[in-house]
Amino acid sequence: QNPKTSATVKQLLADGNAGELQKYFGSRMEFGTAGLRAAMGAGISHMNDLTIIQTTQGFCRYLEKNFSDLKKRGVVIGFDARAHLSSGGSSKRFARLAANTFISQGVPVYLFSDITPTPFVPYTVTHLKLCAGIMITASHNPKQDNGYKVYWENGAQIISPHDKGISQAIEENQEPWPQAWDDKLIDSSLLLHDPYAMVNKEYFKDIQKQCFHRNINKETNLKFVHTSVHGVGHKFVQLAFKAFDLSPPFAVPEQKDPDPEFPTVKYPNPEEGKGVLTLSFALAEKDGAKIILANDPDADRLAVAEKQESGEWKVFSGNELGALLGWWIFTCWKNNNRGTCAIKDVYMLSSTVSSKILRAIALKEGFHFEETLTGFKWMGNRAKQLMDQGKAVLFAFEEAIGYMCCPAVLDKDGVSAAVITAEMASFLATRNLSLSQQLKAVYDEYGFHITKASYFICHDPKVIQQLFDNLRNFNGKNTYPKSCGRFKVSGIRDLTTGYDSSQPDQKAILPTSKSSQMITFTFANGGVATMRTSGTEPKIKYYSELCAPPGNSDVEQLKKELDELVNALEEHFFQPEKNNLQRKTE
Repeated sequence: QNPKTSATVKQLLADGNAGELQKYFGSRMEFGTAGLRAAMGAGISHMNDLTIIQTTQGFCRYLEKNFSDLKKRGVVIGFDARAHLSSGGSSKRFARLAANTFISQGVPVYLFSDITPTPFVPYTVTHLKLCAGIMITASHNPKQDNGYKVYWENGAQIISPHDKGISQAIEENQEPWPQAWDDKLIDSSLLLHDPYAMVNKEYFKDIQKQCFHRNINKETNLKFVHTSVHGVGHKFVQLAFKAFDLSPPFAVPEQKDPDPEFPTVKYPNPEEGKGVLTLSFALAEKDGAKIILANDPDADRLAVAEKQESGEWKVFSGNELGALLGWWIFTCWKNNNRGTCAIKDVYMLSSTVSSKILRAIALKEGFHFEETLTGFKWMGNRAKQLMDQGKAVLFAFEEAIGYMCCPAVLDKDGVSAAVITAEMASFLATRNLSLSQQLKAVYDEYGFHITKASYFICHDPKVIQQLFDNLRNFNGKNTYPKSCGRFKVSGIRDLTTGYDSSQPDQKAILPTSKSSQMITFTFANGGVATMRTSGTEPKIKYYSELCAPPGNSDVEQLKKELDELVNALEEHFFQPEKNNLQRKTE
C-alpha cells in the first residue's frame, strides 16, 4: 500500500524488466543476529513498509511464544534520521509501522517520539525491564540503506538461536494483519508510551557514575570539537558534557543537524579515517581545539583525533583508544573502589579480532580478561552473564571503534565513550600529558601492541567461498598453509569449521558459525592475523597484531615486521589480482 514502491514495481512489470524484478523479489532479506540491513526500496530484498510489517509480525509472534507477560511488559522502539525519498521509506515511518504491529496485538510499546542514539534502546530495555527492543538504523552504512536491530530482554543484541526462531516466524507471518498499514491508529492508543523525557533524564544520571574528576572538568582549558556526521549524536553529546560539568564541545556546524543525504562526506563512517574529519580539522584549527570526537550517524561508535606537537593530526585506531580507555577505566576503578569489590571479580572484554592489550593489562594488574567472538552481541551477552554472577564488567571494546564504558548499556555507546574520553584528556592535561603520550606510557608499561587492519571489497560470494576453501586445502585436501611468504605459521583456528590446532582435541573453544568465514593464523614471530567476512557489507576483512613484552621498545622495527607480514598475507592468502578484489581506498 505504499504508492511509491508500488509504482516502481508496476513500471518494471510494464517494461518487462525481468532482471530488476529478480533483484527485488528473487530472495528475501535474511534476518540474522544483527537483524536486517539492506537498501530501502521495493521488493522483499529491500527495507520497505511491507518488509518491516512482515518482520515485526514474525518478531511479535516469536516474543509471544517466549514471554507469557509480553502484554504487561512490552517493547521499546527507537529510530535514527534516515530517509529515502524515492521509496518513501524512513526510519521514523518504519518505527511507527513496527509500533502499530505490536499495539494491534495488545502489546505496550515505548516508542521514542524523536531520533535517539542506538544505545538508548538497550538502555531502555534494561531500565524498564522490557521484553525486547528494536532500533531502526543502518548505523554508518551508505545513505540508501536502513536496518532493523533487535535486543533481547537482557539488554544485549540477540544471539543464536533467536535469529533462527525470528526468521522462521517471519516466514510464517507474511500476510499483513488487518490494519497493519494504518499507523495513525497508534496515536490514540493507551498502549503507546513515549520514553524520551524519562530516558534523557535517567541515562545522563547513570553515566555520571563514570565521572570521577568533576573539579578538573569544570576548570579545564582543553577545547574539544565534536561531529555527529549528519546523524543523531549532537544534542546527546552536548548533554553528556553538561552532565560531567565540561564546557560544551564546538560542534561542526555543517554536520551537526541530521541529514539523510550525508552531503559533506563520501561515507558517513568515522572509521574510514581522515576524509570524514576534514571539516572537524578545519574547525579545530580555527577555534584552537586539540581534540576531535566523532560519532557515527547512530552515535554508537566513536573516533578520536588529537593534534600533535608537530601540528599534524593523529587519528587513533579503535585498538589505541581501547588501550587508553581500558587503562583509564581501570585506573579510576582502582582509585575509587578500594574495598567495594575484589579485583578477582573485575572483568574486561574484547572481541577476538581486537588488540590483546587488555589481556596484558589484566595479567599485570590482576583482573580478568576474556575475549569473545566478533561483535558486541557477544560481549553484551557475556557481560550480562558475568554481572548476574556478581562480577564487575568495567569495560568492553572492539577495534571497529566500539566501546562499552558504562554497565547501564550492554552495547557499544559513542555518547558515554565521548564524554569519558574528554574527562580522561582533561585529567591528563593537568599532568601535561597528551593522549598520544599516555598511549605510549601504557605500551611502555604493558608491552607494545602494534595492529594493522584493512579489507578488500568483493561482491561475488563464490569468489569469497573459493578464497577460504583454498586456505583450507592449501597443500592438498584439508591442509592449511604452513607458511605465509617468509613467515612460519605456528597455529590455526578456524571458527567456520571449529578447528583449533592449539587445543588438545583440536576443537575451538569459542562458538563456531558455518554461515560466516573466519580463520586466525598465529605466526612463529608472535604475530596474529585473522581473515573474516563481514555480516553487513561485501567485504573480506583482515586484522593483524604483533605483541611485544614490556621493555621491547623498538617500535619502528615492530612496525616494519608487521608491515611485511601484512604484505605477505595480502599476496599469498588474499591474492587480490587473481581473485579480482578491490582494495580499501582512503
